[in-house]
Amino acid sequence: MACVDSEVDLWTIPLIALNVSVRKKLGLYLNPKITVAADWTAVAEAMDFTYLEIKNYEDTKSPIRAVLENWQARCSDATVGKLLSILEEVERKDVVEDLRPSIDADVRKYLENLEKQATPPLQVPEVDSCDPRPSERFAMTLEDNPEGAPELFDAFICYCQSDFEFVHEMIRELEQTEYKLKLCVFDRDVLPGSCVWTITSELIERRCKRMVVVISDEYLDSDACDFQTKFALSLCPGVRGKRLIPVKYKPMTKPFPSILRFLTICDYTRPLPPDWFWTRLAKALSQAVTRI
Repeated sequence: MACVDSEVDLWTIPLIALNVSVRKKLGLYLNPKITVAADWTAVAEAMDFTYLEIKNYEDTKSPIRAVLENWQARCSDATVGKLLSILEEVERKDVVEDLRPSIDADVRKYLENLEKQATPPLQVPEVDSCDPRPSERFAMTLEDNPEGAPELFDAFICYCQSDFEFVHEMIRELEQTEYKLKLCVFDRDVLPGSCVWTITSELIERRCKRMVVVISDEYLDSDACDFQTKFALSLCPGVRGKRLIPVKYKPMTKPFPSILRFLTICDYTRPLPPDWFWTRLAKALSQAVTRI
């Protein structure tokens, strides 16, 4: 398989390198069901998705996008090279040939961003804060278009890596069902190569209506989760209407964080039907934001 250049192995490039434009074009090719060529279902089968999972994706706005996002989240070998190999395996070389220039461009940009992130500047022209500047529009998420409206979400999900299995269940229950909510999951939605604190504060304050905090013992030891929670709580009164929703999904050995004790908890550990939990959480996230 040809690469961007002789030194780049696409099998080592994570799928997150592919930007929104390429993913949308994949949808144009693979979402329609046609009899003369393999569609998104064949790609999903090659990625080892089950029959029930594939049936659930049928109700999403863009099935191939949902497949790619979940494959990217759960598989360590979800790379650009693997995706191209699967497309060739299902005999969609036409898609590979047509999209290869755009894919190569995304890979080059991804590698350039990694290089910039790894190389500190030789000279800092001015002292500046990490506060995001609304006037400086740049792509932060997979669906962002710097020339158009920024991508918005129903909720920012604050979690630590050890709790990602529950976050993945949350994605299935809230995004891929009748609730049709749009969650901001950092590892899935945010493009690499930018200041973590800048991106996080911008998403919480301006892009997401609410914030779900996944509470666990590991959460209490996470510096990133601590920053995200305290930042959301410190927002000026005018935007406190985007309230925090603490979610406890497993038993804890450590005390519940004191800064969240005044908030109503959505407790997955209670002996109640799971549907009650997801319905309450979805309803809370669907409500209009109240500004004081």
